[in-house]
Amino acid sequence: MRVLVFSVLLFFITSYSFAQQRQYSTTDRDAIKFFALANTNLDDHMYDEAAENLQKAIEADDKFIEAHAVLGDLLRQMRNYNAAIAQFKKVITLNPEFNRAVYLKIGEMEINSSQYELAQQHLEKYLTYPNITAQNNAYAQKLIADCKFSILAVSHPVPFKPVNLGPAINTEADEYLPVATADEATLIFTRKINNNEDFYKSNKENNKWQTATYLSDLINTPQYNEGAESISQDGKYLFFTGCNRPDGLGRCDIYIAQKKGDNWGKPFDLSPPVNTTGWESQPSISADGKTLYFVSNRKGGYGGYDIWKSSLSDKGWGEPENMGPNINTVYDEQSPFIHPDDSTFYFCSNGWPGLGGKDLFMSRLGKDGKWQKPENLGYPINSSGDENGLTLTANGTYAFFSSNNLNGFGGFDIYTFELPANLRPQLVTYVKGTVSDAKTKRPLEAAVEIIDLQKNEAVYQDYSDDSQGAFLATLTAGKNYGLNISRSGYLFYSANFSLVGHEPKNPFEIAVLLEPIEIGNKVILNNIFFDTNKFDLKTESVAELQQLVSFLTVNPTVHIEISGHTDNVGNDQLNQTLSENRAKSVYQYLVSNKVAADRLVFKGYGKTQPIAPNTTEEDRKKNRRTEFKIIAK
Repeated sequence: MRVLVFSVLLFFITSYSFAQQRQYSTTDRDAIKFFALANTNLDDHMYDEAAENLQKAIEADDKFIEAHAVLGDLLRQMRNYNAAIAQFKKVITLNPEFNRAVYLKIGEMEINSSQYELAQQHLEKYLTYPNITAQNNAYAQKLIADCKFSILAVSHPVPFKPVNLGPAINTEADEYLPVATADEATLIFTRKINNNEDFYKSNKENNKWQTATYLSDLINTPQYNEGAESISQDGKYLFFTGCNRPDGLGRCDIYIAQKKGDNWGKPFDLSPPVNTTGWESQPSISADGKTLYFVSNRKGGYGGYDIWKSSLSDKGWGEPENMGPNINTVYDEQSPFIHPDDSTFYFCSNGWPGLGGKDLFMSRLGKDGKWQKPENLGYPINSSGDENGLTLTANGTYAFFSSNNLNGFGGFDIYTFELPANLRPQLVTYVKGTVSDAKTKRPLEAAVEIIDLQKNEAVYQDYSDDSQGAFLATLTAGKNYGLNISRSGYLFYSANFSLVGHEPKNPFEIAVLLEPIEIGNKVILNNIFFDTNKFDLKTESVAELQQLVSFLTVNPTVHIEISGHTDNVGNDQLNQTLSENRAKSVYQYLVSNKVAADRLVFKGYGKTQPIAPNTTEEDRKKNRRTEFKIIAK
């Protein structure tokens, strides 16, 4: 409550001035006595006693303007908005010109109480006074913008039907800041018990959340607060905020912990330049794990708390970059959430036009690579109170948030709701799989890489879990992807996911069996592409070809046959020639990339070696393929 001393200073100075000049709006001695006692209480930070004595002063003389003004400001600081408004209205009734600051403060309180029309009137009245400071003028203009937006938003509500996640998640304690893995199989959230914040998790079985359990003794601590987390899409990496920990740099730092099997490893501080001696919190990691968004009050921002981002390179996390004026304002921006589509960004702010307090906003990445000005998520998703901590499912259909205003199990509870279609991100699905030895069926730790074939850029690079061989990565609609899985001593695995021109109804789930490097074993190169009836390699083939170059470089004794195959459509001789020329194109690429020609042979098989019936277009597409076979090792 120490902030009260500064916030009510304006009215105190006014009161002291009257006291020195003995020019009160009352001559009642009891009223003046109680008012003087209240001022003494305020000096001593005894705010409840001050409110009681101010009320006694008003009871002695209900027309005592100064007592109404100071009590109104005190109630404002205590967030008792309706009671504060009543006191300020009394001041205006008794003397409309008593103090212009009353109009600014009552306008602020009326916004917080959803009385937007009245607030706009009082704020516009405030701006009629001369010699208003530039800071107060800007603040009043900002509040008027809030009023205009709110009046329109309330008259055009958006669909909003929040559903409590139930007793498996929510308790009498506070639960908030939920995040889910891409497959929605695991939810991690913060629970606050006895003023201590820790992480809990719940797994979904048969579409039902199971009773939440304590996350990890290596991450949670009994004496420090852990909260504001972000989990990688595959659930393997947890970025979180730890405050006042002995291994930290500042009051709050960002930490990372890695999951191994069913257990979490010991977290470590991200260190500079992400963490500083200041305040860093509320991380959100991109789907590819290469961009970290977070909140900081470090120097170089626009004011208050800003959202920053840092990019990961071979040298570690880079110097953080401010998100810029289309995200940050001179006020506070917090709770960043980057959706797995990497182009839709959600956050909360009290600087952009809203309904009061902190509202939730969304910004989309423009074609110029810059974030566009944010869109308020609308009423009643946003209200005159504070909204923050919004996260989404990977498919973008549902959002999670926390609230203490919806008659839950107690305190803050976690809810979900269906996000209106216009506020959703791009469609995202995921590929989820396991990697095993083809012979022994033993789970394998293997390098998993997903390539955006149009850009020939990796959008996911990690390893399958060594205990289960599991991996999970998200895919944004509208693109073609190549999947490569490799491990020393094995042939690599190749797959293709085309999300151009259609929306996948279900995620991709695969079980990958890696074949050991043995003579006769084959690999279908699913990401080698040619135009119809042509044998020129398309640019989308480069990533796969480079994977083959790497394989042959790492295994210098291996010799391979490159083979081309067609379906049964068309002239047999033309198909035979086409298949041979396509195999030759791959051969020439390898030779041009310093693979010894004597390790390679190429051959065309035309339609003679189908792997599927040539009865449907889908099966014929499988037969039109390029592959390689081990012929020596």
